[in-house]
Amino acid sequence: MNDLMVASTAADARAAEAMVAHHAAMAGTLTTHVAELALAARSGRPDDAERVRAELLTWCRTDLVPHALAEEAALYPTAAAQPTASLLVTAMITEHQLLLDLVDQLGRAGDAVTAAVVAGSLRTVFESHLGKENDLLVPLLATSADASLAALLDGMHEELEHHAHDAHDAHDGHDHAAAAPAAGHGHGHGGCGCGESDAAGYPELDVRTIPHAIRHATVFGAVDGVRPGSGLVLVAPHDPLPLLAQLESRHPGVLSVEYLERGPEAWRLQIVRS
Repeated sequence: MNDLMVASTAADARAAEAMVAHHAAMAGTLTTHVAELALAARSGRPDDAERVRAELLTWCRTDLVPHALAEEAALYPTAAAQPTASLLVTAMITEHQLLLDLVDQLGRAGDAVTAAVVAGSLRTVFESHLGKENDLLVPLLATSADASLAALLDGMHEELEHHAHDAHDAHDGHDHAAAAPAAGHGHGHGGCGCGESDAAGYPELDVRTIPHAIRHATVFGAVDGVRPGSGLVLVAPHDPLPLLAQLESRHPGVLSVEYLERGPEAWRLQIVRS
């Protein structure tokens, strides 16, 4: 999405920016979980892989799935009524079903490698889906003279509370093997670069590949997804002092930061949650 959001009203512009930032945080959280699962599977640590799979599954069921259902109830009907958007909405509902199917496959995965492959597919589909939402659906609703994106977002929040409550009840009722605490919340499109690990085995998030407008929100989501005692390696194009100050404000006294590399082309920082 472009840094400049054109909208019918100031309220709709703020709603659009909030939605894109929330999407970025979701993508960041998902990236952290998927990268940790891949590392555990590659390292042959079945206990660690099962724990991370459970954390990811919990996040999907209590955050991702309710978010998708709330969108379908609150946003998609209005979008589908727009003359040029009916096919787009149909495709996005199909992607929602694919995401739900992948969450089910993740829950049924019998080994770490299978779980990691499914999680990678989940991340790919999710980021592709968020790209459509950020670049097509949100601008369409924000600029429509027949719809108020701000009002639609309020309705989505109400739907989200309803679906999240249902997901919490269902989670309490069964599948306690996958009931590790959900780490973080967020909604986000990130295009996050996540690859190898450092010596401590932490996933790496390269923010240089993330659009500047959603970079901080993506990092917030990624750090929210880090469980206590673990961490991630952040790669930035400059010394991210303002970002570190924001992280400290969000998590006072919880995060420790160690510089692994200080430019000139990249700054690498290890961020660990105590």
